[in-house]
Amino acid sequence: MAKKGLLFCVCLGTCPSFKETDEYEVLNAIRKEKLVDWVGIHPQLCADDGDVYLKTLLKGADVEKLFVAGCDPHMQKKMFKDAFKEAGFNPDNHIGIEIRNMKTKDVIEKIKKELAAV
Repeated sequence: MAKKGLLFCVCLGTCPSFKETDEYEVLNAIRKEKLVDWVGIHPQLCADDGDVYLKTLLKGADVEKLFVAGCDPHMQKKMFKDAFKEAGFNPDNHIGIEIRNMKTKDVIEKIKKELAAV
């Protein structure tokens, strides 16, 4: 059975655009409601080790949809395309969710809205 996952990229945890977001509260809210099959966090998916993380996570995995909460979805598509290709993951199954400069409760609601739309 294909799975849905949510990754939260925190931009090193020092980016001012995430200062009003508690990423653990967000992930726990989504996880507790069983809106996805799994959640994860990475400090900087756009870094080289982010590519390694994505390739390792997705290679051979039965992932139907990968939601990534973080920066601009168009930037995500560009940054992750090589990792997706190397992992054999269809980039159309990636849904980027822009959550910068939002409060925790607003991030939770935005992610829920994106999950419901798919």
